[in-house]
Amino acid sequence: MFYTSTRDKSIKVTSSQAISHGISAEGGLFVPEEIPHITMDDIVRLADCDYIERAKEILSLYLTDFTAEEIDSCVKGAYGEGKFSSDKIAPLHTLTKGVEILELWKGPTCAFKDMALQLLPHLLTVASAKSEPGKQIVILVATSGDTGKAALEGFKDVNNTKILVFYPNDGVSPMQKLQMTTQEGSNVGVCAIEGNFDDAQTGVKKIFTDKAVAAKLAEQGMMFSSANSINWGRLVPQIVYYVSAYCEMLNKGEIKPGDEINVVVPTGNFGNILAAYYAKEMGVPIKKLVCASNANNVLTDFLKTGTYNRIRDFYTTVSPSMDILISSNLERLLFLLSGMDDAVVREWMGELSANGSYKVSDDVFAKLTELFDAGSCDDNGTKACIAKEFKEHKYLCDTHTAVAVSVYEDYAERTGDETPTVIASTANPFKFSKAVLDAVHPGMTENLDEFEMVHALHDETGEVCPPQLANLKGKTPRFTGCCKKEDMEQVVFDLLK
Repeated sequence: MFYTSTRDKSIKVTSSQAISHGISAEGGLFVPEEIPHITMDDIVRLADCDYIERAKEILSLYLTDFTAEEIDSCVKGAYGEGKFSSDKIAPLHTLTKGVEILELWKGPTCAFKDMALQLLPHLLTVASAKSEPGKQIVILVATSGDTGKAALEGFKDVNNTKILVFYPNDGVSPMQKLQMTTQEGSNVGVCAIEGNFDDAQTGVKKIFTDKAVAAKLAEQGMMFSSANSINWGRLVPQIVYYVSAYCEMLNKGEIKPGDEINVVVPTGNFGNILAAYYAKEMGVPIKKLVCASNANNVLTDFLKTGTYNRIRDFYTTVSPSMDILISSNLERLLFLLSGMDDAVVREWMGELSANGSYKVSDDVFAKLTELFDAGSCDDNGTKACIAKEFKEHKYLCDTHTAVAVSVYEDYAERTGDETPTVIASTANPFKFSKAVLDAVHPGMTENLDEFEMVHALHDETGEVCPPQLANLKGKTPRFTGCCKKEDMEQVVFDLLK
């Protein structure tokens, strides 16, 4: 299988090259030239396998220049014994009859990003040895909270790599910030920026595609790659857990082979729900993809109107990983739905950059409407949902999962659709203790510090804070720098010495 670019379909690279480079030279994103297919017989067979075996089979369909031994080593290195707190890796939790929560946060940083970022360093190590032998890989990351820590943890002390993370100074939770700024490892660097996630993401993309910067790194035997979901090596592991979720629904007796399910995903950068779309196109019987947004509802508006408009108020919310107005991975979907029309994708992305908006064609909008539904939930709705689910079902959601649950309940009431449903749960609630505690016991957070809130949330709900979060108490941050967005390039050079 070969990969091409969303902005230049004359490009043809291997999966190793796509993963090593992260982003195409002209700014496009790598996509497979075709989507592999699995049959219902395949899915039924995979239902009898564990997560590692499912991952090996799905990845082998996309990473055809990796040997079976290399894929085996990568997958076992990522999901092997002790890495995740559940032996199912991505277990289902029954919320109500026909509604399952896909818990994607059992990994070392308590966020769904671990599902991909425990695997990506292994994939990148193999890929770069094939396509860029002798080069030191510099991982450049923009994060709205969870990607940063998961990437830092995944790449910590990995040979022949350095990783640099930028995050919005006032746009992550205190726990997320503490996770990043106390990161251990000799090859890591972290810096806040004055601005929001979109500023960080735009700055990283600009550095990535600057030929002068690339030349300067090349002189030192270095090259950039990405751990953001613009890197195909980040996205392909996410496809696995949607295939696995269908297998688990079969095993629980929630569905029979061939039955359709709906999938609901809280998303900002569109990567997590795009992975569900790829699973659907592979053959998983997904009826509707429901896109859940917070108050930054640019995706909701787009999926309802066909016009993407980032010129709008930006809100700092209690679900900060979704505080995004430029959803990078949407470009991959538009490329596919337009019949791999790189010219029209270039046009739309150019309009977005120059004018802040674009409108898709009628035929692409018709396809979007058929595939997706969408809704949004503000902070008040998010907290109300957390309180409701805990009161009624004794299930404690984090703020992002609550957005998805709320949007799903609105969707089900509006449409009457009773299709069995999987809701992606993206983080442990203790990563957002203030908002979650405020939801289940309003007013209790006053005058409490972060870890007093953690204890109060435990006392109030009986839930236990994972040790990797609890053990951050008292740790002194290693990285305290903050820069202006226009100074990010210099910070990269400084961190690389």
